[in-house]
Amino acid sequence: MPAKLAIFEGKKIRHRWDEKKEKWYFSVLDIVAILIDQPVFAKSRKYWNKLSERLRKEGSEVVTNCHRLELKAEEGKIRMADTADVETLFRLIQSIPSPKTEPIKLWLAKVGYEGLQEISDPERSINRARENWKRHGRSGKWIQQRMMGQKTRNKLTDYGKLMMSGNAMNMLF
Repeated sequence: MPAKLAIFEGKKIRHRWDEKKEKWYFSVLDIVAILIDQPVFAKSRKYWNKLSERLRKEGSEVVTNCHRLELKAEEGKIRMADTADVETLFRLIQSIPSPKTEPIKLWLAKVGYEGLQEISDPERSINRARENWKRHGRSGKWIQQRMMGQKTRNKLTDYGKLMMSGNAMNMLF
């Protein structure tokens, strides 16, 4: 999928880190301009205004979840701009009919389906983690140690919760 998301590579997307929320926020207008293949600011702005109006009428909270933050405009001035975090951007992308959004929509559907499968069969998520680590060049030994470390940490956490809950004494007597 990374190759299909390359539509954003080489494109300027203004962004800002929010220290309090510990999240990145991206310019909605920059994302929309790329997805509708419209480099003219005024036309992209008009499209975003129409889209946000339509989403509000539909009762969507996507526009509500967008925040106005200061970003540097193309001419160098600092201006207020509509921004969104990654989750909100994914929801917004689903509302834009464009050939460029289709690969992202397919990927979101695939990831959602895999998530549902992992809920019904947790072993799938373990296997997926192994595969991802292999793809990142991790050795079998490293993967095994990582998984054992996670298992140990989970046991210690469970033990700590048991001791703090007071149920440990009830179990002993």
